[in-house]
Amino acid sequence: MNNDTFNMELRKYLKRVGVTSQRELENAVQQAMADGKLRGNETLKVKVVLTVEGLDLHHTVDGEIGLE
Repeated sequence: MNNDTFNMELRKYLKRVGVTSQRELENAVQQAMADGKLRGNETLKVKVVLTVEGLDLHHTVDGEIGLE
């Protein structure tokens, strides 16, 4: 295994995950606000689950995102 290649590929993947996740969350919150499902002062409970085919990896990250 080439550690430099692995590290670079991993960073590219995590950047893509971060960018696309932020965009999806922003869109979902804006739509929920427009639909009246959110008032804008909530704290959203969030969860990300990471799994990797071929590895026995199942990692969960829980958190909260405040809207105000």
